[in-house]
Amino acid sequence: MGWRKKIGLAGLAGVAATGVLIARDQRRRRLYTPQEVRHQLHARLAQTPEAVTDAALPHGAGPAARRQRLRAWIRTRTVSRWWG
Repeated sequence: MGWRKKIGLAGLAGVAATGVLIARDQRRRRLYTPQEVRHQLHARLAQTPEAVTDAALPHGAGPAARRQRLRAWIRTRTVSRWWG
């Protein structure tokens, strides 16, 4: 058997194995009703620690500061493209 045929068969086996894994995952997802999913998400949220606010973080480490830095970065990139 040639090496190209072996590589082709190995690729085919990989595609088949991926299909099996995807089908198995989809079956697991279909077992839950929307109410069960909602209940699990609420339970997971209840287990998380309290939400961290910007005031509890060091200066410049919160989500608002991150958004501001991102906006400034985007602004510099887009302005430099438009105006040279």
